[in-house]
Amino acid sequence: MGCRGLSLLSGGLDSQLAVRVLQRAGADVEAVCFSTPFFDCSAAKRAADALGVRLHIVDFLDDEIALLKGPPHGFGSAMNPCIDCHAAMIRRAGEMMARLGYDFVATGEVRGQRPMSQNAQALVTVEKASGLEGRLVRPLSAKLLEPTIPEKEGLLARDMLLDFSGRARDRQIALAAELGITEYPSPAGGCKLTEAGFGRKLRDLIEHEGLDDRRLVELTVVARRFRLPDGTSVLLGRDARENAILQGERGTIVAPVNVPGPTALLPRVCSDADFELAKGIVCAYSRFDRLNGDVVLNVGQVPRPYDREMFRSFQVC
Repeated sequence: MGCRGLSLLSGGLDSQLAVRVLQRAGADVEAVCFSTPFFDCSAAKRAADALGVRLHIVDFLDDEIALLKGPPHGFGSAMNPCIDCHAAMIRRAGEMMARLGYDFVATGEVRGQRPMSQNAQALVTVEKASGLEGRLVRPLSAKLLEPTIPEKEGLLARDMLLDFSGRARDRQIALAAELGITEYPSPAGGCKLTEAGFGRKLRDLIEHEGLDDRRLVELTVVARRFRLPDGTSVLLGRDARENAILQGERGTIVAPVNVPGPTALLPRVCSDADFELAKGIVCAYSRFDRLNGDVVLNVGQVPRPYDREMFRSFQVC
């Protein structure tokens, strides 16, 4: 017995348990996390370190943008194409599996845990859409599902896999204690696309600028956002880190120089009227309590190329 598996790792409890259960069942496991501005991989990095497994981080934003333009299975309660997103991640992991010589792809899904994306039919839909029929292992619910190819071939011990189902997490928590997994986030949240407020921000971007400019999509997780009467988008930093991000972007920068205050970015050319409004917003959010006279603004074009590493180090979605 013995095989190699590539397990999706978010850093949540279920994905960590999936790795440990697969290892107990005789697999050599590595992990993969799919990175977008909407999902922070830091929990996956911590989990991989704690589990002692290699972590592959894959840029997934272009895939996500394509799904946001038209998910075949629609959206959830916000702008979350969960079924199609998960299928696309598994499909990308399947490409890695074939290229790097793994025997299967695994996830931490539990049948019935999420009523829309992890019910019995959704699990089948995701497997078919991913193109990994027979090679997709769900170790936490494997005994409730059809045996996979690695199980049939005796590479993965089915009797060491589990039969978890439903939304209760008592069994997961008990197993975590047994396996020595002590750090994991709460099950709520994780992806900003599931948040109603963020969904409104994204719909506004789609309506006015669209999703073709990757830079603007990435900036949806940064700063306050204002839509001015002539259609101008103004991004206003909320702290020093966000101000630094905006100052490194292409566009017109407006910032106070004689009092503490926010940096504003106007990513595109705008009318004179909207530009005056943008300057007024910067003044309104500046520290007037430290002012003797008018706010002095620095206005300039920032032609520097987009610094992706600076953004990646900041994102906390």
